[in-house]
Amino acid sequence: MKKHVVFAALFSYSIIGFQSFAQFNTLKKGLEEKTSLNKSSIGLSEEEVAKGLKEALNMGIDKGVSKLSVNDGYFKDAAVKILMPDEAQIIESKLRAVGQGKLVDDVIESLNRAAEDAANSSKELFVNAIKNLTLKDAMNILNGSDDAATNYLKQETRSGLVIKFTPIIEASLDKVGATQKWALMMNAYNKIPLVKKVNPDLVDYSTSKAIDGLFVKVADEELEIRKNPSARTSELLKKVFN
Repeated sequence: MKKHVVFAALFSYSIIGFQSFAQFNTLKKGLEEKTSLNKSSIGLSEEEVAKGLKEALNMGIDKGVSKLSVNDGYFKDAAVKILMPDEAQIIESKLRAVGQGKLVDDVIESLNRAAEDAANSSKELFVNAIKNLTLKDAMNILNGSDDAATNYLKQETRSGLVIKFTPIIEASLDKVGATQKWALMMNAYNKIPLVKKVNPDLVDYSTSKAIDGLFVKVADEELEIRKNPSARTSELLKKVFN
């Protein structure tokens, strides 16, 4: 009798175990079919993702640089306009207080003109960084934040942009009269009684702010492609960012 009971119990557990196993296999098969369906419906390889991201980056760079490299590209855009250095804020306020506001305004305008003059020179470095984009980089960018591509460019190009921009900014500052206007402003400030004399590095500051502005615009264009379907102007962009 006991043997029959034990056998019945074992048989019942076997049936339950078999049913659970069968259910597991059914679930697994369903997930595999769903995954396969998703892959086929998306129809994207890693190579296509990389190609699409390179296309998007090139588009973003072309549009961003084009917006900044024209007259008033920096100067009339509040998001990227170059203002006085933080350490020179006291200079600006003191000079405006003694009727030298026009001199300060001229300096600010000339800083932005120099940045506009230098903006186009960034394209070569950006293009080279895009060419070096790996499949791993591409997948990380696709699945990353809304500014993941811009952050990739920052990491790959920032130091090179500083080297490339510095002599161009320096020449541009001279060309647009910023260096001379800066000297006039500093001399006017230093003549004010009892002020603490300061003289920030104009070239370093202008270079850094000009590069910051570039990345702001590239990030704007990246977000546009990610969020706005009408900005995806090719079939590949539509597939990658759908």
